[in-house]
Parts: sequence; structure tokens; C-alpha cells
Amino acid sequence: MHDTLAIFWSGLAIGALGVTALGVGRTGLDRSARLATVLACLCAAAWVSTESEPVWEAFGRPYILRLLAFPAAGAFWAFVACVFDDRPFDGLVALPMALLAAAGLAIPFAPPEMIPQLWAGFNAVAALLGLHAVYLIVRNWRDDLVDARRRSRALVLGLMALFAAAQGIAGAAGLLGEHGAWAALAVRQNLGAAAVAALGLALGGVLLQARASLFAQRARPRGAEDPRIALAERALLNRLDKFMETGGWRRERLSIGELAAELGAPEHRLRRLINVRLGRRNFADFVNGYRIRAAQARLSDPTEADITVAAIAFDLGFGSLSPFNRAFRAVTGSTPTAWRRQALGPQIPADPD
Repeated sequence: MHDTLAIFWSGLAIGALGVTALGVGRTGLDRSARLATVLACLCAAAWVSTESEPVWEAFGRPYILRLLAFPAAGAFWAFVACVFDDRPFDGLVALPMALLAAAGLAIPFAPPEMIPQLWAGFNAVAALLGLHAVYLIVRNWRDDLVDARRRSRALVLGLMALFAAAQGIAGAAGLLGEHGAWAALAVRQNLGAAAVAALGLALGGVLLQARASLFAQRARPRGAEDPRIALAERALLNRLDKFMETGGWRRERLSIGELAAELGAPEHRLRRLINVRLGRRNFADFVNGYRIRAAQARLSDPTEADITVAAIAFDLGFGSLSPFNRAFRAVTGSTPTAWRRQALGPQIPADPD
């Protein structure tokens, strides 16, 4: 009876993940978020299949499921990065998946005495990716301007990331054997399989119900102002434009709550205005748009050629050089130093990004 229940829960999880992958994959919405979601669902389904011996046996033990299961932690991290952190699905985002897949293929060929330690290291990396996914979910929670996505960060995705991290930690420590408290969390056990099924169903419900909001295209250019916009909304937009154009974006760590208080508007109205009318999905992205335009102008100015990139970043409200470089590359496709060299010529001295 115990094995039958575990098989049932595992099958339910695999079915939920498969339906979610199919439902999201058939949309014509943002490619990066869509691709990351489909890969995460397929890899998670393969992981559940191979963790449960009876389920894998029922599928005929195909090795392709092993190949898809190895990068599951990396695929989940890529899903969080693309859907909830608005990152493009590029080589950097795909790198953890590729490394885990390569490691999973190589470990069985290592000297036998090293294999347990190597698998422990593999699981430790998976745990770190799960913990970093938790960090990404929490980091931009307040700045998220998409209501459905901000709500989705809460219980379901936080629990999924914590569960993935717990699986990795327990696997690295060798605690997912047949006995002990941690053993119940193994997917091949009844409790672990039920947890995965519940999380898979919840994830499918969230993603399929709110897919238009979660997978919409990234920021679009601001179009002509709709004459039907309510007078109060237009007045708020004018106050927002004035505040930002007079340098309000220079404030370090400017938050959506602080800006709403500055403009005398409810925070939810300001969120909707920036998201729906200005096409921004993240508040930091909205503020950084002003900062990067100013940075482009200063990096192209010969009179500021002796000012370091770091000094410009700090002056424009960035707390450190790393987020400035990341934001600059996201907008321009170039590093600040490369942009400056292109604008001012190769004689400009090197300034590490």
C-alpha cells in the first residue's frame, strides 16, 4: 500500500508538470520565460520519474530520463531567474544546467571510491542553486510591479525552492536513505512524493492561471497617452515624470513605497501606473532606465574621460559596481568600458568593469 501511494503521488506530480509544460509552451508569450518554464517542468518530471524506482521501471528505464533529471536543479534556478527576475535565457542562465548535466554523466565513470563524495558534491551544488532561487524570489519581491507574479512569489514558489534546497542538502549529507527522519522527504517515499505532487499541482495552477501576466513581453516603449486615461491617473503620471526628470532617480535605494509617499499616491496605484502605462515589470528596471541614460551621456562626454566607471555608477545612485554593470549591459548590450571606448576612441585607458 505504501509503494502504491508513492507511485500514485509521483504519477500525479509528473502529470501536473507535463500539463504545465504543454500549457505554457503553446503560448506565444515571452520566449525566455516560456523556454525556462518548459525545461524546468520537463526536468522536474524526469527527476521525479527516476527517483521512484517503480515509476522509472514502468517507463522502461530509458536513459533519456536520467539525462533530463541531472540538470533539474539548474533548470529550476533558470526558471526563477527568467520568470521572476526578468533575465534572458542566455548562456549564463543555462550554464548551471549544462554543468550539472555534464557532472551527472561523468560521475559514474570516476574511480568507485570517489563516487559517493562526488554525488554528495553534486547534491550540494543543487542545494546552493535552490537557496539562491529563494534569494532571487525574495530579493525583488517589493519591486515587482506585476501583481500576479508578486503574489506567486509567496507560498508556492518559496516552498518549492526550499524543498529543492532541502533535497539537495539531505542528498549531500547522505540523509535520504531508507531510515531516519530525512528519509521521509525522499521522492520515492510517500511523504516526499505527496509533497512533490502538491507543489506540482500548485505550480501548474499558478502558471496556467496567470500566464499572460507572468510571461508577457518585457518592457515596451511608451506610446501616445490614451485620452481616456482618468484625470487622476494623468495627474499622477505628470507628477511621476516631473519627479524623475528633476533627478529623483539619483536617490540611492529609492523604493516604490518611498516614491509613492513622495508623490502622495497609494502604492498600488503607482505600481499599476508604472506597469500598465509605462510597460515596466520591475521597479528597479524603471529607475535604472533613467540612470543608464545618464550614464551613457557621461561615458560619451570627453570632459569626463578621467572619471572612473565606478565613480559614475556611485554618483548615479548605484550602491556598487556590479549591479551597474549588469543594468548597463541589459539596456545597451555592452559593458560601460566598451561603450566609453566606442564613443571616445581606443586611447581611453582601461577601466575594469
